[in-house]
Amino acid sequence: MNDAHFHLVVNHLPIVGVLIGFLVLLAGFVIKKPQVKNTALGIFIFSALTAIVAFLTGEGAEEIVENLPGISETLIHKHEEFAELFLTVMLILGSVSLITLFFEYKKLPFSKYGFIAVLLLSMTSIVISKNVGTSGGEITHIEIRSNANVIQLDAEDDHDDD
Repeated sequence: MNDAHFHLVVNHLPIVGVLIGFLVLLAGFVIKKPQVKNTALGIFIFSALTAIVAFLTGEGAEEIVENLPGISETLIHKHEEFAELFLTVMLILGSVSLITLFFEYKKLPFSKYGFIAVLLLSMTSIVISKNVGTSGGEITHIEIRSNANVIQLDAEDDHDDD
């Protein structure tokens, strides 16, 4: 397994994890079960840790794919920028989740504010995760690029000349 493959394996964990954590947290609010909300905090902490791994494996993946045909340095840079932002927000989400879990364990009354902060941070993380995931996919998947229709039309024009 090379660095690019390892990056592809781990980069889905924080993206999917933050979405699952959000849904679990929402369910915890709806059914008013602290155990469910605490489970969501654990999912967010895990997702933050996997975001670190995904980010750290990105450089090795870049070194492998940057010289492949059809790979755009601009798309790689765009993905790196989103990845840095996503990592930052995920680290904040993971930290606030850990603090909230501690407050909840100590039965401190202001843990409810921690849960609200976690909910808002998780929604922010979901939006950014969409951007980081899409920008990463665009690097090697030309079919999801915003100019995919133009590429397809150009390819059809090339075949018409035959």
